[in-house]
Amino acid sequence: MRTYINNINNLEDGSIIEIDGWVQEIRKIKKLLFLIVRDNTGSVQVTVKDNMVKNYDSIYNISRESVIKVSGKLNKKSISKSGVEILANEIIILNTAETPLPMGVIDLVDVDFDTRLNNRFIDLRKPENLIIFKFESELLFGIREYMNKNNFIEVHTPKIVAAATEGGADLFPVQYFEKRAYLNQSPQLYKEILMSSGFDRVFEVGPAFRAEKENTVRHLNEFTSIDIEMSFSDDETVMRMLENAIAYSVNRADSILGKELKGLGYSIEEVRPPFPRIEYSELINYLNDNGFKLNFGDDFSPEAMKFVSKKYNGFYFITKWPKDLRPFYTMPDDTNRNVTRSFDLQLRDIEVCSGAQRIHDYNMLENSFNEKGLNKNNFEFYIKAFKYGMPPHAGWGLGLERLVMNLLNLSNVRESTLFPRDRSRLSP
Repeated sequence: MRTYINNINNLEDGSIIEIDGWVQEIRKIKKLLFLIVRDNTGSVQVTVKDNMVKNYDSIYNISRESVIKVSGKLNKKSISKSGVEILANEIIILNTAETPLPMGVIDLVDVDFDTRLNNRFIDLRKPENLIIFKFESELLFGIREYMNKNNFIEVHTPKIVAAATEGGADLFPVQYFEKRAYLNQSPQLYKEILMSSGFDRVFEVGPAFRAEKENTVRHLNEFTSIDIEMSFSDDETVMRMLENAIAYSVNRADSILGKELKGLGYSIEEVRPPFPRIEYSELINYLNDNGFKLNFGDDFSPEAMKFVSKKYNGFYFITKWPKDLRPFYTMPDDTNRNVTRSFDLQLRDIEVCSGAQRIHDYNMLENSFNEKGLNKNNFEFYIKAFKYGMPPHAGWGLGLERLVMNLLNLSNVRESTLFPRDRSRLSP
């Protein structure tokens, strides 16, 4: 049976084992051949002697990043750097890598980011890149676990839709047989329909599509969105659910991968809710007191948020956004109809989540369509659910790649995306 390299230290000295992996490094000293073999859990030295392996000559000339199967004896008294080696008695070449490689795996020579993405299959072999997606996987598992513990039902809503979720022009059109359709911006409208259906609490992990033309280090045109919706709740309820879910999943992932992350140059701080809350109008005043010139209704520039992050160097909420900056389904504030019961969650200077209490009254929703200049007939499948018993509800959408980018202090959201889709990249 195959042994993963990170489990070798759990075996007894002298054990006969078998590993599979890539030839990362090759060192030759006379009749001795030293291979560093890597799988997705780590690397180990394989020592090859010419009188121990039948196909020694072909192994001697093997190229880096070739794929091999090694059978041999475990030596835990090795003088290698790790103190462990495998004394090979059989090596099978499963696939020979061509030379030269389009880019190195352990080489110190830097390559530009486009070269990395164009050769993503090799770029992801680098341990420092692989760990990003191990962390992302554990983070997502933790969020799912937290939601399951809190009685949420995981759902999967359509990604080809007849109407825009939020209106506007940031849509990818799709020819759907004889009709025009769109790739969904978010599962928002379907989540709300499920509140009318009595599901009570739902969450979804799935792709979202935004035809935004920004080509920045924080924008993607296809990303993974983690969404929830809760009946009989308000904006404050779902903010608490959000901060607790993030704390649970981040701290869990760090407990599993923290040592490996730190060894590869990443550091995760413990997340402790509750997160600070600052109202939009208070933030406007704070920025204007510090030299910015902003009016109520303005969005915050990246420069403004970098300044704010000096004060809030972690997670924090911006609450009570203006009505004009929020979608039609957002509930107005009880005391000021120009303000909404909405929030953004920031991690330092980057928005990672947006949420709100939703309008649940049919007449109020109809008025909101008119105020936003939207044709309610295009949303008949949605507003119909509000006529026959819609409970108060609230929810949020969390961008997975942005969250991982900021938690690991990556410089570009494409680093936390397996195969990025942006304005200029459609392949691989």
